[in-house]
Amino acid sequence: MQRIEQHASFGGRQEVWRHASATLGCDMKFAVYLPPAALRGEACPVVYWLSGLTCTEQNFITKAGAQRHAAEHGLIIVAPDTSPRDLGVADGEPGVADDPAYDLGQGAGFYVNATQAPWAKHYRMQDYVAVELPALVEQHFAVAPRRGIFGHSMGGHGALVTALRHPGRYLSVSAFSPIVAPSQVPWGQKALGAYLGADVSAWAEWDSVSLIKALPAGAERLPLLVDQGEADEFLAVQLRPELLAEVCEQTGHPLTLRRHAGHDHSYYFIASFIGEHVAHHARALKAG
Repeated sequence: MQRIEQHASFGGRQEVWRHASATLGCDMKFAVYLPPAALRGEACPVVYWLSGLTCTEQNFITKAGAQRHAAEHGLIIVAPDTSPRDLGVADGEPGVADDPAYDLGQGAGFYVNATQAPWAKHYRMQDYVAVELPALVEQHFAVAPRRGIFGHSMGGHGALVTALRHPGRYLSVSAFSPIVAPSQVPWGQKALGAYLGADVSAWAEWDSVSLIKALPAGAERLPLLVDQGEADEFLAVQLRPELLAEVCEQTGHPLTLRRHAGHDHSYYFIASFIGEHVAHHARALKAG
């Protein structure tokens, strides 16, 4: 690993690291905020933040304002990039000339393990964020063995799906404006079709609504905290939080869905409520 950035912040330190990922077959960057408690040598719980379409690790650490709250609660926050990136990594929409396809390829990993060419060679973001990255963080930093996960938009989808797919691995989960049912909306149908193929039955394993619906009796049911802006331009077509509310009501899955008038899909929305999300994770992780 190579540290490529460090900045003093609220008594702690914001860092960015680069490393060679065996899972993705390319170099990756991730950000880590170390609160004052961590710099004093205390083992702190870790919360993983997953960003949305087009983002890198920089969007969250420069716009969300999470450092002050992480310092207050003694939490480490780790924010990886949203996809593999390299000259040899597939990008854009195959067969469409000069189309950067912001919602497919680099910047749009969707936190799944791709099975289809040309994506399968590098696009295994689920294994990266759920397995390789935590192992790396726990090897190189003094962390407590307690994890939470949250994210925004595509990253909100990633946070919910990752927690649901790995019971017992996380003690808390939350999301801003998540894509809750990617198999039922255009963004998700495009990405899942490309990464996983035309068999829609395979998509259910990467769809929060489908995963909650399929949970057996007695399965872990982490309480979900979801914030959604009412002025979000993607609300009706791409996000559809009502589908999550319906399945949680049907199955008894604990959900706090808060809808906020006037708020859009931007980091202004995230920054407005990030402190409440960090506190949500701190309560679960400190109790754990």
